[in-house]
Amino acid sequence: MTTSSMNPKVDWFFEKAKQWQEEYEKLRMICLSCGLTEELKWGCPCYALNNQNIVLIHGFKEYCALLFFKGALVNDPEGILIQQTKDVQSARQMRFTNILEIVDLEPVAKAYIHEAIEVEKAGLKLELKKTEDFEVPAEFQSKLDHIPALKTAFEALTPGRQRGYLFYFLQAKQSKTREARVEKYMPQILAGKGIDDE
Repeated sequence: MTTSSMNPKVDWFFEKAKQWQEEYEKLRMICLSCGLTEELKWGCPCYALNNQNIVLIHGFKEYCALLFFKGALVNDPEGILIQQTKDVQSARQMRFTNILEIVDLEPVAKAYIHEAIEVEKAGLKLELKKTEDFEVPAEFQSKLDHIPALKTAFEALTPGRQRGYLFYFLQAKQSKTREARVEKYMPQILAGKGIDDE
């Protein structure tokens, strides 16, 4: 497969990196060697095939990673793809803590990227959980039952926005925290906005 060219718009990501600079550069070369198009999405280098996202490079304090958008559908014989949180349905990460790990795993990373490309070419899709498959916390259900306008507004939101609220409310361990979160976001829901909308 031919090596793709670097996109100058993406260079700033690599130039501004204070941590993982060497690791990012190596991951970039691996992704480009797989013939993918380099774009900047969500402030990160993203590698696509026919405008379909395949893999993204990103970093955190403890590690940098290749994020496979449909990682749940990629064969993982090495058992190295990680689900970030239990709420992440499709994406999986291949994590690295130093350049030597990346060099060691380069053949594996390329094989996984090629498999992810094949998954995309085959049009495979993960059967995602629907909003109705998610638990509605009692504190929120009570409000929905007693405030018809809130129920109508919540049901009018896109499924992704609905799931965003349910995830956020459910992540609170204590009932009073869930109650406070519901109270805080009721005006936002009534305004027809998602949890992250301005």
